[in-house]
Amino acid sequence: MLNILEEANRCIQCKKPRCRQACPINNPIPQFIQLLKDGKIKEAGDLVFINNPLSIVCSLVCPHGEYCQGHCIKGIKSTPVQIGQIEHYIAQYCLDNLDLFITNEYSGNVGVIGGGAAGIALAFFLQRVGYQVTIYESQAKIGGIMRYGIPEFRLPNKIIDRLENKLHEMGVIIHPHTTVGPTTTVDDMLRDGFDAVFMSTGVWKPKKLSINGDSLGHVHYAVNFLKSPEVFDLGDNVVVIGAGNVAMDCARSAVRRSVREVIVMYRKGEKDMPCREDEYGAAKMDGVHFSFYSSPTRITREGIYYLDTSEDGTDEELFMPADTVIVAISQESQKNIVATSPEIELDDYGRVIVDDNMMTTKQSVFASGDVVTGAKTVNMAVTQAKQAANSIHNYIQGKRNSDWQEELLYSYDIVQTREEDMARFTRER
Repeated sequence: MLNILEEANRCIQCKKPRCRQACPINNPIPQFIQLLKDGKIKEAGDLVFINNPLSIVCSLVCPHGEYCQGHCIKGIKSTPVQIGQIEHYIAQYCLDNLDLFITNEYSGNVGVIGGGAAGIALAFFLQRVGYQVTIYESQAKIGGIMRYGIPEFRLPNKIIDRLENKLHEMGVIIHPHTTVGPTTTVDDMLRDGFDAVFMSTGVWKPKKLSINGDSLGHVHYAVNFLKSPEVFDLGDNVVVIGAGNVAMDCARSAVRRSVREVIVMYRKGEKDMPCREDEYGAAKMDGVHFSFYSSPTRITREGIYYLDTSEDGTDEELFMPADTVIVAISQESQKNIVATSPEIELDDYGRVIVDDNMMTTKQSVFASGDVVTGAKTVNMAVTQAKQAANSIHNYIQGKRNSDWQEELLYSYDIVQTREEDMARFTRER
C-alpha cells in the first residue's frame, strides 16, 4: 500500500502548480497536501469537499494521468506524485466527519431531475446555503452512472451510500423511483412552487448496432448489463462490441463472472481506441482479449459474423463464436422530459441545448452534465454543476430582487477565496 505521508512529502509545492491548472474543477492540490503534511487532515477534507463534494469519487475514477498527475512536474524525470491516492485518503477519512451545517443565507426551492454526479453536486452546493433541494430519481437509489454504470470493483456502492447519507443529513429530499416526464412533468414542478428546475438525467439510452440479430436474447446493452452483471447468464464466451471505457468496464465485469473467454471487438486499430490507456491496460491484465479491425455484420444465436476492416481485409465474412454479446458503442439521452416539455430544445445529437448560464430554452429550467455534453467524466459533471449552481442562485435571487447584483456563490478558483469559503462553510474546531 502506498505510504500516503511519504507520497505527500514528495510534493514540492510549486509556485505555479501545473497539477491544479490541469484539473477541470481547479482542485486545490498543493493546499490540501500541505494541510495533510501539517497534521490538519480535517481542514484538508473541508477544503477538498467545499470545492468538490464528489472528491471521494473523483479521487478513484478520474483520469489522473490526463489531469493532475499527468502534469505533475515530478513526472518529467521521475514518477508523478500520486495525487489521486492522497486525495482519496483525505476524502475517505473525513467524509463522515464533515460538519455540513447550513448557512441559511438564502431561500428557495430547486427541483433536480436525476441523482447522478451533476445532480448530487448541485444539491450539495445549493442546500448548504439554504435552498431546499428535491432530487427526483428514476432508480431505487441515487448515484446514476456512478452507481449503475461503474463496476463495484472500481467504485464501491458504499461510497455513494455515504454521499446519500450526507444529503439526507443536510435536509435534501430524495424521490426514488420517479421518472419525470410520463406522469410528473416539469410544468407540474414549476406550478407547485419550484423556483427553478435542474435537469441532470444523464445518457441512459443505448445506441443500437442496427444489424440483423441485435434483438436476440443473448445480446445485451452495456448500460443495462453494468447495472447488475450478476443477473446475466453469460455462458462461456463473451464478446464486447466497442472500445471505450464502458466497453472495458463490461469486459472486466464479465471476466469476474468466471467465463472462459472475453473478447473485445473493435472496428479500428489499437491506437484508435477511445478508452483510456490505463483502462485498456487493466483489461489486458485481467485477461481480456482483443480483436481489432473487426466490424460486426450480423449476429446469430451461435455468434457474430464480421468483416476484417484492416488494409488487407476482404469482403469475406468471418465468424466468432459467442454465448453472449454486449453492445457498448455509446449512449444517448432519453426523451421522457422533452416529450412533455417541447419548449426544451435538443441539438442534432439529442443533447439539451443550454445558454452560457446553463439555462435551457425553457424559462426557469437549467441543465448540465452528460445530458448536455454527452458522456464525460465525473469531474466535468461537478464542474458544470458548480456553474449551474451559481446561475440558478442568481436567477432565483434576481427574480425576487430587481436590484440584485450577480455574485459567485462558489468561486471557480477555490484557492483565491479560500479564507472566505472556509469561514462560510466550516466551524471552529
